[in-house]
Amino acid sequence: MGFLGSFLGGALGFTVGGPIGAIIGVFLGSAISSNYGEKKKKNTSQNDFKLSLLILIATVLKADGKVTKSELQETKAFLRANFGEEEALEALQMLKNILEQDYDYKSICLQINQGLNYSSKLQLLQILFKISSADTIESSELRLLQTMATLMGISMGDFQSIQAIYSQHQHFHGQVKDTRKELDLAYQILEIDKNASDEEIKKAYRRMAIKYHPDKVSTLGDEFKEIATEKFKAVKNAYELIKKEKGFA
Repeated sequence: MGFLGSFLGGALGFTVGGPIGAIIGVFLGSAISSNYGEKKKKNTSQNDFKLSLLILIATVLKADGKVTKSELQETKAFLRANFGEEEALEALQMLKNILEQDYDYKSICLQINQGLNYSSKLQLLQILFKISSADTIESSELRLLQTMATLMGISMGDFQSIQAIYSQHQHFHGQVKDTRKELDLAYQILEIDKNASDEEIKKAYRRMAIKYHPDKVSTLGDEFKEIATEKFKAVKNAYELIKKEKGFA
């Protein structure tokens, strides 16, 4: 069916009447009416998520006034890994069109806040961080990501937890690991203070493992399982590092 084809009949779900629905209309035109009945049964939460993702990726790519080669390569690699070659090519064409326009990302984030569940919003933010971290995350990008997270209803604790994962990737890429810095980021990932007790650390790990379990975003489709697993693994690795440092089983 292809990436673009998945939006036929896309005037469904939370896209009705909002800015995302208007953008769907730009891409689909009259194709919606001729295919509406056939596609109505599709899981629209997946389609809503995909288009929201492309719009916000475009906004983040332009945040510092330039679209870098490394960010584009990361975006292409992500799309190919999650959607396959054919759908990735269609998604890239849609992204190119979106990059040429200026959309009101704030209205889109507010619509996402109302229409997607919390786990899906966390997944969306994680993907945006992943693409931003293809090169150094500039302060303008970080401010934009924080604004997006706030508008989508994501807590500051969860924002900082996801930020810590990609700060960790950037800080240690090609460098000798700094154990103290690594531990600091591990505590941020688990959203706990360094002075937390052993029991508090265990409870935090269980809470985060449940929150970020890949099954939480199963409604988005198999395409997003890999990136969901990335956060889940980061939570487990952070817990193991803290356990080792604290010396408890």
